Formats: sequence, structure tokens, C-alpha cells
Amino acid sequence: MFQPRSGWRWSSIAMTVALLGAWGTSHAALFGDDEARRAILELRQRLEQSQTANQALIEQNTQAQNQTASQLRGALLDLQTQIDKLKAELALSLGAQERLARDLTELQLRQKDVMANVDDRLRRFEPVTVSLDGQDVQVDPAEKLDYDKAMALFRQADFVAAQKSLDAFVTRYGASAYVPSALFWLGNAQYANKAYLDAMVNFQKLLKMAPNHPRAPEAMLAISNVQIESKDLKGARKTLEDLIAAHPSSETAATARDRIGRLR
Repeated sequence: MFQPRSGWRWSSIAMTVALLGAWGTSHAALFGDDEARRAILELRQRLEQSQTANQALIEQNTQAQNQTASQLRGALLDLQTQIDKLKAELALSLGAQERLARDLTELQLRQKDVMANVDDRLRRFEPVTVSLDGQDVQVDPAEKLDYDKAMALFRQADFVAAQKSLDAFVTRYGASAYVPSALFWLGNAQYANKAYLDAMVNFQKLLKMAPNHPRAPEAMLAISNVQIESKDLKGARKTLEDLIAAHPSSETAATARDRIGRLR
């Protein structure tokens, strides 16, 4: 939009005044004073109208510029608001992604732990083959663990704890392949604790359950020991004779023969 410059405006006024002066001088002879004054007034009026129009144009241009600037500031403010909003949404999105990644990692770790526990439990239920008193038998892992714990106590000569542990084992795993051996060592722990009658009962259970068990000759010899402790020498002799008859080629039979000779 056109905007007159202040320098141009004052130059125009000066030129107009000069023209008026020149015109008044050169034509004074042609016009009278009244006509000259009217002409001057008319020129002045036109000049004022021109100045007023120019001023209006300046104000209009200034107003338009102010309005444009205001609109521009509003647009910039809206744009900044949108940028801030997008930044906030992006931050939230990134935060959500990070939380999702953490949750996924934790879920994978928990799943791994669960699978490990499942595998461990499955392994516990899978029978394992062990060598027991010269025989290969299949037992559950839990049985093996409890039996090994009880026998560790016996080997440490903690016969009181071993007796409790072996007695609990027999009660809990009545059908286990470990039971005959567990009865044998339970009887020995009871014998060490001088619970002779209880020891005899468990040795007899072993013989009734598994008469051909590798520990059967030793169980019979242990019974004879209990009978000797109880002053039942006749019963001890009978037990030793039965041992020799049932297991004549065993090392325990040789021991039984020697004891029979001592009982005479």
C-alpha cells in the first residue's frame, strides 16, 4: 500500500507556496485582491484535503500493519502451542513405549522363570535310576533327596536325627524301592540309640518285606545282637542258625558261625 514520505510532503507544500507566490506576483495585474484571496484559499483547502487524505492513508496503512502483525503474532502463538502439544504427546508416547518395553522384558523374565520351574518340577517327577545295596532301582527324585539327607545324618553319627529322618522317610514313602534299605539303617540307628526292641521290629519288617534283599543277612545278624543284649541267648542261636541256612555263602554267615561257637 502507498505511504507518502514526510520529506515529500513538506517539499510539496513548499512548492505550492512558491507557485502561489509566483502566480500572485505575475498575475497581480490580471486579478484583483478578492480573486487572489479566493484562489489562495482554494489552493489551501485543496492542500489541507490532500494532507488529510495522506494522513488517513498513513493511519489506514499503520492500522493494517498493526492488524497484520497481531494476526502474525496470533498465528505464531498458535503454532508454538501446537508444537508444545506435539512435544508433550511425543514425550508421553516415548514414555509409554519405554514402559511397554520394560513390561515386555519383565514378562519375558517371568515366563523364563515359570518355564524353569516347570522343567524343574517335571524333572522331580521323572524317575531316576540309582545303585542301592548292589542293585539298580528306579526312584523319584524327591525320594532320593530325602533318603540322601537321612543317610548323611547317619554317616555323621547323628543317630538321633538319623532315626527321626529315616522313620519319617519310611512313613512317607512306604512303597519306595528305598524302604528295605531305609528299614535296615533305621534299625541300626535305633540300636545305636539303645532302642533295641524297636530296632528288632524294623529288622524283622525288612526280612518280611524282602527276604532276599542284600541286607537281609546283616539284618538277621543284627537281630541276634538284639537278642544277646536282651539275654535271649537261645533265640540268638536260633537266629544265627537260620542265617547260615538261608545265606550259607555270605560273609555274614561266617560271622554267624563264629558267634555260635562263642555262645556255647
